[in-house]
Amino acid sequence: MTTIEPRIALVHDWLVSPGGAEKVLLEMHRLYPEAPIYTAAYTPEKFPEFADADVRPSWLNRIGLAKTKHQLFPLARAWTFRSLNLSQYDIVLSSCSAESKYVRTGPRTMHICYCHTPVRYYWSDYEWYKNNPPFGRLNWLVKGLLPLMIGGLRKIDYRGAQGVDRFVANSNYVAARIEKYYDKDSTTIYPPVNVEQYPLSRERDDYYLIVGRQVAYKRLDLAVDAFNELGLPLKVAGTGEEIAKHRPRAKSNIEFLGRVPDEALPQLYGRAKAFVFPAEEDFGIVPVEAMANGTPVIAFGVGGAKETVVEGETGTFFQERTGASLAAAVRKFNTMTFDPEVIRARAERFSQEVFHRELGRFVKEQWAEFHGLGGESNAGAVCVAAQTS
Repeated sequence: MTTIEPRIALVHDWLVSPGGAEKVLLEMHRLYPEAPIYTAAYTPEKFPEFADADVRPSWLNRIGLAKTKHQLFPLARAWTFRSLNLSQYDIVLSSCSAESKYVRTGPRTMHICYCHTPVRYYWSDYEWYKNNPPFGRLNWLVKGLLPLMIGGLRKIDYRGAQGVDRFVANSNYVAARIEKYYDKDSTTIYPPVNVEQYPLSRERDDYYLIVGRQVAYKRLDLAVDAFNELGLPLKVAGTGEEIAKHRPRAKSNIEFLGRVPDEALPQLYGRAKAFVFPAEEDFGIVPVEAMANGTPVIAFGVGGAKETVVEGETGTFFQERTGASLAAAVRKFNTMTFDPEVIRARAERFSQEVFHRELGRFVKEQWAEFHGLGGESNAGAVCVAAQTS
């Protein structure tokens, strides 16, 4: 019997700056290399790893501001994805924290949404974003317009979520949000971490480390407050608007490294005394990268970090969103001991290999079930899908 692979399309909100969601998309691309990638906007110079991919940006890609301030175009992004008809594909796999789940599909197309989070600035973090939006000089405009628009935006987002056939959550924390805001069940498959890139290290230097794109919700302010008080050496690797905001008030024990090349990160992680993670993240890839090196983590005790970091085994937590609480956790950390091999073993549970296996199996199983419910006309498709297992 001839094997016929289902036609698959990938969809992603935007490809304009590297981050955790883009690492997930990259592994989806590696799992399904022939699938085209539909997205609102694309800056290829920032994503050499997608050079071999068939990336298809929308008309928004012709608007420069849509790349640098995509947050200003929620209705345009919603309309763009809602008008994108992908019913010619058998499977649509969206990587979504915003509007990419809105794409239209036909009755024979199964839409699986890998949800990084329901839209933060509509739902879980609306009040915070209303008062601390990441739009620079346009804060006054956002504060005026967002309360007027939020009801309509939530309705659009809820309706878009109802068109998804299967939801995958990137953590149990996000799964609870999907149920709360979208009235949908989901299956948790943790994001992929390239643990092989970060070899186990047993030698430590006397510095603490933060790595990542420093936007407001990453809460660099808490780390600066804590380490200003502690006087201990902290290295901050990464760029973002929060660097310029907090560098002037940081004391000399806090060093800002700027963007660090990927190839230099393993040594930076591997020599750190501890990795500091003050954000409330939906999952959080960078703490797992640090743990792959055997480096313990000091994390805010909410969100995805609670599913990756194990208190007393791979790190410790602080419980209040204050610099003083983080400083107390650092002091506590200095009384504890950790085994780098135990930390590394924990990180391996979140490897790229595990992600490929779990997502690939989920897609195959759901594809067979989806067509099994579709009547006799789809019986052949079920049989063919089973041949690929």
